[in-house]
Amino acid sequence: MKSHNPLVGRFPIKDVWPVVEGGELPAKAVIDERIRIRATAIREGHDKLGVSAVLYEADGTSSTLRATAGFNHRFSIDVRFQVIGLAYFQIEAWDDVWGTWVHNASIKVPADIDAELELTSGGLLLKRALSELHLDAKVTTAIQQALSVLSDTSLDASIRLQAAIHPTIHQALSENPLRDSVTVSKKFPILVERRRALYGSWYEFFPRSEGATLKPYKSGTFKTASARLNAIADMGFHVLYLPPIHPIGSTHRKGKNNSLEAMKDDVGSPWAIGNKVGGHDAINPELGSLKDFDAFVAKAQSLGIEIALDLALQASPDHPWVESHPSWFKSRPDGSIAYAENPPKKYQDIYPLHFDTDPEGLYEEIERIVRFWMSRNIRIFRVDNPHTKPVWLWQRLIRSINTTDPDVIFLSEAFTTPNLMRILAEVGFQQSYTYFTWKNDKQSLIEYANQLSGDDSAFMRPNFFVNTPDILPDYLQHSGPAGFAIRATLAATLSPTWGVYSGFELYEATPLHAGSEEYKDSEKYELKVRDWAKASRENRTLAPYIKRLNELRRDHPALQTLRDVVFHATDSPHIIAYSKSDRDDTVLVICTLDSHNTQSTSLHLNMPELGFDWNDRLIAHNLITDTTWTWHKDVHVELNPFDSVAHIITLRRAP
Repeated sequence: MKSHNPLVGRFPIKDVWPVVEGGELPAKAVIDERIRIRATAIREGHDKLGVSAVLYEADGTSSTLRATAGFNHRFSIDVRFQVIGLAYFQIEAWDDVWGTWVHNASIKVPADIDAELELTSGGLLLKRALSELHLDAKVTTAIQQALSVLSDTSLDASIRLQAAIHPTIHQALSENPLRDSVTVSKKFPILVERRRALYGSWYEFFPRSEGATLKPYKSGTFKTASARLNAIADMGFHVLYLPPIHPIGSTHRKGKNNSLEAMKDDVGSPWAIGNKVGGHDAINPELGSLKDFDAFVAKAQSLGIEIALDLALQASPDHPWVESHPSWFKSRPDGSIAYAENPPKKYQDIYPLHFDTDPEGLYEEIERIVRFWMSRNIRIFRVDNPHTKPVWLWQRLIRSINTTDPDVIFLSEAFTTPNLMRILAEVGFQQSYTYFTWKNDKQSLIEYANQLSGDDSAFMRPNFFVNTPDILPDYLQHSGPAGFAIRATLAATLSPTWGVYSGFELYEATPLHAGSEEYKDSEKYELKVRDWAKASRENRTLAPYIKRLNELRRDHPALQTLRDVVFHATDSPHIIAYSKSDRDDTVLVICTLDSHNTQSTSLHLNMPELGFDWNDRLIAHNLITDTTWTWHKDVHVELNPFDSVAHIITLRRAP
């Protein structure tokens, strides 16, 4: 009996996960990522119900895996897709006649309740298995031997039963079962992408600041910025994100600290895109040429770094579009073009795009621009403020790009309402900025991490940036160097993807004014010359710790996962503890949240979640300090933020 109505089939199937918008949009996965498919399947009475997940890979191959029953008719199975592209999964529920018989016979035969009848029923099921199932020679022989024993009434009933449920037979018929009254759910889509969509370490810098000079005031170039690539690679970063690299307008150009009056040498905001030299498909001449850009990308790739470009769909008043396509902008009653605003903030140097007058023409130009940069070996785009553009644009653009180039990744920079962030993720963005920046206390971190690693992981992949050119979090302004280490630890170990904006490793933390989360002397409006070598000589850099974090992420698959983080109880509100696992790799993180004071606590490990029995004795190895301890389920922990803000630990059972 088959039905796609979840409440009408012989065995109702409902609450399937991961499912996005009822299966109208695909859930998210990457190659070899562990995904726990879950479903509720119900049958009447006490007979056993079997449930399986059928996986349909993008290449047309399929496989079936049996789910495990849990509380309240909830079934689950861990699966891993292996082919990039649009895959599907389906839930099947059936009358588990073998499981029911084993359960009943194991109770009734020892009690001599209808024993002969039960043994006869078991023999009939074994004969069915021989005729209906594809069994290997070992199992076939075992069943034939069991049938011989079952038919020998001179033997004790318990001996005959044990022959029928021999482990070889029982395992085979559990994995390859007899299935009656099969109910099948509809197919649910799941989009499988490359691993960089889930796991990676990002670094952001302004190329114009690398190699810049202040006297004379002169921009750095792609050639001078390439000298910084080795250090970024040494810290273990996979992606280097560049703010807009296009020509910058001069009309209403912003000066230092977002001043409305630009001085002669002010370089302007890179987000005020376009001038007479060109627009979104041109290079700012101060950075060099397209040839210089290509060489920069090539060197980065030789070091294992991908370049991510900013896709900022807006224009300066000097952009060629303003003259050639005035309908792409919104006019005010006085005939002037409306500039960007986020009251009380005003951005007179930027014209937002208007998508309602010529949506097709504007869309075609946007896709052309994306494909232009793809032709220059760019496969990652960080999209600026996607929540200020219509959702249809992103659904169409990402689907079109990924149809021909499934390796291209789009990161949504949308610090907006949860529902809008969700919609952007659902329609295709592979990654999203998050509220992690403002989650600092223990309870908020636990709740948010559980949300992102739980149900939200069906549609959203977080990128935990610790800071951005726009956001200097209040926590960093007052926490000192230890606070930077704390936030790096949390971002790098809670999320498979995290990011750092240049200057974080130097503990830059001066706000524009009290209560502001903007940087004083923001790099968005001026060149910033940093003496990396001096900071290293004077040991005023977090770079070595960042490097170690990225090494641990590289070496431990558990830290490359998103789903099902497990939090362990601590008595102190100032210390947080959590573990992540993948296959046989488990990492436990214990981190202080207090950057100024030593904190201690009792840690209560959830031993089964770590793969141990409650009374096991453990060997704990600290991967940061290379220290080893002997632990039990309850442990005393002390963290001095001026020594080490966290223990990052592997555990094994003590001999």
